[in-house]
Amino acid sequence: MSDLHDDTPAADAGSTGEVAGETALQRALRLKKEALNARPKPPRGGRFQREQAARIKTGAARPWMSK
Repeated sequence: MSDLHDDTPAADAGSTGEVAGETALQRALRLKKEALNARPKPPRGGRFQREQAARIKTGAARPWMSK
């Protein structure tokens, strides 16, 4: 039974985001990446992807730019 309680603090320390031997710069970069990955992502596949692929290419509406 003491094994269960011994593992819990280790899991809690990991959830706070502390990594042994990590510099302040590495910690900041890791936290930034985690924040970016936590942001909502656009839908993938299906109708949305077909609509995106069917868009007019950038600059196609300005034929004078192709010269």
